[in-house]
This record gives sequence, structure tokens and C-alpha cells, in this order.
Amino acid sequence: MDDDGAENPAHHLPGLDELEQRCWQDFLDSSSLLLGLINRRLLARHDLSQFEYLVLEALDRSADGSARMGDLAHAMVLAPSRLTELMRRMESKGLVRRNRSRTDGRGVVASITREGRARIRPAARTYAQSVRALYLVQMSRPQMIALGDNCRRIGVPLKAAQKARRRSAG
Repeated sequence: MDDDGAENPAHHLPGLDELEQRCWQDFLDSSSLLLGLINRRLLARHDLSQFEYLVLEALDRSADGSARMGDLAHAMVLAPSRLTELMRRMESKGLVRRNRSRTDGRGVVASITREGRARIRPAARTYAQSVRALYLVQMSRPQMIALGDNCRRIGVPLKAAQKARRRSAG
């Protein structure tokens, strides 16, 4: 640890100056801690991992409570095999079901079950409370706006590149 209590990175990344290294390391440290704490709260209170919560939330938000597996994997930035394993666990808990697509017969569609809908409501409250307590309360409104602007500045080209890769692969 250095003088301000921050951990020094194990090694310096080639091509990054000290400010860039610190910025990146602070992002990694804070995001890892934040996501880990939220995940533990969801598991402890609702027996849902953060990924399970996010899948249920996406399905619950959809018009008919379902989504194609490929679309879910893309939206969650998960490899299809990783999403398949996650869905197996969620099916065993009775939270979702998977069926062949009625429109093309080849694709698989995931749907939220009644149990999944019942579990998402209280989990959403825990998720929101955790986001507020662990993340939002640390910032003023102007800081939230600035952070949001910076995240969009980073995210927009990343999403465009991801979309282009998906088009070229499909």
C-alpha cells in the first residue's frame, strides 16, 4: 500500500504513464469491489447471483417475458456457452425455461417463469438499495453526470465495435 492507502499495482503496464496506470487501477479496484459486494448481497438475500438477476431483469422487461439466447448473450456480453451454463442453473431453480423458437425452430428462446417473476421484485429492491448505498451516495449530482458522460464516451465506440463484430460474424 502507498501513503494514501491505495494498493500499488503488481506491475506497471507498458505504455501507460503514472496517471493512466492509476486511473485504470482505480477503475479496476473499485468496479471489482462494487460488483463483488452487490453479488454477495443478492446471493445472501435472494439466492441470486448478479448475472442471474440481470437475466431475470432483462426477461421481465421484455414484452412477452422472453428473449432469444443469442440476443441475451450479446446484451450481457457473455459467451453463448457461459450463458447456457447460467441458464441451466436458473432452470434448475425454476426461474426460467428454454424452448425452441417457434419462428425458426433452430434458435432457443429463454422465458421467465412465475417463480422468476416472484424473485425479481424483491431482488430489484436489494439491487437498487445496494447501488445507492455502495455507489451513488459517494458522489454529488455533478459527479454522477460527469461519470455518466465519461462512461458513455467510453461505451459508445465499444458498443459500435461489438455490433460490427456481430454483423461480420453473423
